[in-house]
Amino acid sequence: MELVKKLREMSGAGMLDCKNALEEADGDLDKAFTILREKGIAKAVKRAGRATGQGVVEAYLHKLGNDFPPQVGVLVEVDCETDFVAKGEDFRKLAKELALQIAATSPRWVSRDEVPDEVLVAERAVFEAKAQQDGKPEQVIPKIVEGQVENFIRENCLLEQPHWRDPKTTVQDLIAENISKLQENIVVRRFARYNVREA
Repeated sequence: MELVKKLREMSGAGMLDCKNALEEADGDLDKAFTILREKGIAKAVKRAGRATGQGVVEAYLHKLGNDFPPQVGVLVEVDCETDFVAKGEDFRKLAKELALQIAATSPRWVSRDEVPDEVLVAERAVFEAKAQQDGKPEQVIPKIVEGQVENFIRENCLLEQPHWRDPKTTVQDLIAENISKLQENIVVRRFARYNVREA
């Protein structure tokens, strides 16, 4: 029972789900947590197509010190299916977490679908020129370039970034866990990030 309680605190999942995951993992807490996360992501995939007509716009202002005005500001729109969930503490917490993520990591786009083709073409050209300049063999250059393009996408697309609190988890995984917990589709619609030190 103590393990069930611990797993529930870690995952936010229901008692029965925690009990079943622990049984499946033969009492191994970490393994049970992984099982719950995988099931949560599977549930999230099922909900992905559902309409999201409610949500919140969350704001975050980052100060460098108590006597210093904010230097970085973020607005993020996070949508869900119902106003009931939009008003809930867990959903608001997720929106705040996403605003903090954006402030900390400066993504340029929400997802890889939003990256303009011309940006990818330009990045590929830069990576290819660098690989040739470094004297890499011709046959491995395409593989190197693809790997670097993937890294570029992971760094610049919010959903693919490692979560700043837990780098083993992506932002997409964090959202999927919340979809599973709240039983509704959740979508990051858009965001804006401002920094007085950046042009």
